[in-house]
Amino acid sequence: MSPPVALLGYAPDEPRVSAFWPFAVFSPEWQALLWAARNAVPVRFCDLPAGMVLAREDRPERQGEPAGPADGESTEADQEAHREGAGNDAEAPEFASLDYADDPISALAAAAGHDDPERWWEDLIEVRTDGSSPFAALTEAMAELRAGMPEPSPRERAREAHMRQVLRGALKETAGVVAVVCGAWHAPVLAGPLPAAAADAALLRGLPKRKAALAWVPWTHSRLATASGYGAGIGSPGWYHHLFSARDRPVERWLTRVAGVLRERDLPVSSAHVIEGVRLASSLASLRGRPAPGLTEVSEATLAVLCEGSPAVAGYVTRDLVVGELLGSVPDDAPPVPLDADLRARARTLRLKIAPLAVALDLDLRRDLDRRRSEFLHQLDALGIGFGTLTQSSVRSTGTFRETWTLAWQPPLSVAVIDAAIWGTSVPEACAARLVARASSASALPEVTETVSAVLLAGVSEAALTPVLRSLDAVAAADQDVVSLMTAVPALVRAIRYGNVRGTPAGPLAAVVDALVIRICAGLPGAAGGLADDAAARLRAAMDGLHAALAVYGQPDSETAARWADALRQLDGRRDVHGLVAGRVVRMLADAGALSWADAAVRFRAALSVGVTAAAKAAWAEGFLGGQGEDGAGAGSGLLLVHDRELLGVLDEWVADLPGPDFLEVLPLLRRTFSGFSNPERAAIGRAARALGGQRTARDGAWSPGMPWGAATGAAGSAHPFDPERAAGALRTVAGILSGAAL
Repeated sequence: MSPPVALLGYAPDEPRVSAFWPFAVFSPEWQALLWAARNAVPVRFCDLPAGMVLAREDRPERQGEPAGPADGESTEADQEAHREGAGNDAEAPEFASLDYADDPISALAAAAGHDDPERWWEDLIEVRTDGSSPFAALTEAMAELRAGMPEPSPRERAREAHMRQVLRGALKETAGVVAVVCGAWHAPVLAGPLPAAAADAALLRGLPKRKAALAWVPWTHSRLATASGYGAGIGSPGWYHHLFSARDRPVERWLTRVAGVLRERDLPVSSAHVIEGVRLASSLASLRGRPAPGLTEVSEATLAVLCEGSPAVAGYVTRDLVVGELLGSVPDDAPPVPLDADLRARARTLRLKIAPLAVALDLDLRRDLDRRRSEFLHQLDALGIGFGTLTQSSVRSTGTFRETWTLAWQPPLSVAVIDAAIWGTSVPEACAARLVARASSASALPEVTETVSAVLLAGVSEAALTPVLRSLDAVAAADQDVVSLMTAVPALVRAIRYGNVRGTPAGPLAAVVDALVIRICAGLPGAAGGLADDAAARLRAAMDGLHAALAVYGQPDSETAARWADALRQLDGRRDVHGLVAGRVVRMLADAGALSWADAAVRFRAALSVGVTAAAKAAWAEGFLGGQGEDGAGAGSGLLLVHDRELLGVLDEWVADLPGPDFLEVLPLLRRTFSGFSNPERAAIGRAARALGGQRTARDGAWSPGMPWGAATGAAGSAHPFDPERAAGALRTVAGILSGAAL
């Protein structure tokens, strides 16, 4: 087991009733457990048992009460455990305000003349260098604070009564010293002579209990951070982990890690930056009278020196180091987690058998049971629990009411369930939390839009759609890449279509699609000029996806469709546009009816006759004809050549007139174009080409389709008659190949 991990208490008969007690490597409780295990010293928990915590959690009149304390943490940790458990928002009047919610550390820091309680605690405890212990003074200070406050709430009195009962039992069992690891607020009631046990027993008598089970689950530093709701004063778990694990030269080692993070993003950071950053942090600490540079000084030095004053660059450091994303691990033989229990219970309800043998499952989303099955399988997929695999045909079909899955439960999925338990205790809750986290950490727009689609497919829009759309707005506002914007739209359109089929709300997505199309149309004319081959291929693929998506998004005469057609017209006829894109633009305009097929044929002929290289002409033809793409773009191009003899004649004449070197150059491009057509389409094109008829003047001794043998002329115009004797050997070889006879 490797921290960060969390001890999870849950009700076996109702896993949603649960509470987490997180531990990091720097948690005093974790270190106490490790020390006790290594030295064979008895150790026990002294806070309220999980059974009492969960019983109070499940009572409707207690729904606003924190679920239970993380041993030694403040009440904010309790509130986090409550949020991670049942997630109730209502407050019970009896426990609406806890006595120490005013933050006693802030009160002590203010009395000491500090305006920052976090920094005061760090100076007093974390970086204390004089070797003396501050605990006696802290206990005395807390006693004074408690003396000036009202009597604690009934719940707090019960907690502390249980702590004293456990302490009494430990004192009876040993003649040595008993060490208690707890929050500083509780120290005064545990130090010195203990009161009579009868009073504490009376406080605990009659408290509700319920059966509880415990399990270890992996945790992350980001879920320990204040930003994620864990308010136990660990806003920078990555920094505290570093302080705990790097006792020697912590500032120098920290700024070296900062340099590594920035270099991974191709930012120029040298060893000189690190040296100057260390000097600045030390100077700031001296000016402020601090015993050693803290996170404030190190962060200011990072921003000024290594990030050159850029808050955006400093944000990488905060996310990757100050908070961090360290993931703990739990052994494979750990007790099962409630997410696993909830998963299996839902599978039974939906009549999905968890078995290792692959089973095909066809779903009709118009039926309630199948729709709930689909949502469940998509939820597992979002959590990385690959119980079901959606077939490729179902992935490609947009807006369909049918899905085909292959179900198979493999042993590694049990580990995946444990890993996913950090996101929640039930499958929908965990899925929503996972998708929100994925969207908030995404830097690429297509990734966020795929997350939006996943939210609707998984049926967790009520819990996750609003925060995911906020992330989408933030990433879209910062993305200036037209290809990236185009790639984002198809996923949103699919989400809107699925929203209609599944009955889930997708209205807010339409406004996002319209806004993205406006930005795409404004930026496309400038982004399409002067592209290299690979960039043109990416733009063409993105245009295909967008064009296909807009075809099913709204009416052909809608404002969005008109705006897209106008953007395509701005590219039509431009000489600086790559042939692959220019040909595709003409094809899209013709398909949409914005350009007649007669005009398209004129442009086709002109593009194959202008004074550019043969490869550029082939690229134009590939862009115009383009075979069936992944999103269905280019479908029907083969039939277009079969039925439009004018286009076929232009292409046939151009290929026939190509000189030998040019033909060899464009052949791979033409093969790639025609390979996208189906076999029947290619056969029909061949028959149509043979039926063109007529004789065509040959150049450079080349023979053209439709010309009889011996009709080709050389460069000087003299005829070269067909010589049957010279051709006899070749004809016998070809006949043998075709008949399969041995040669």
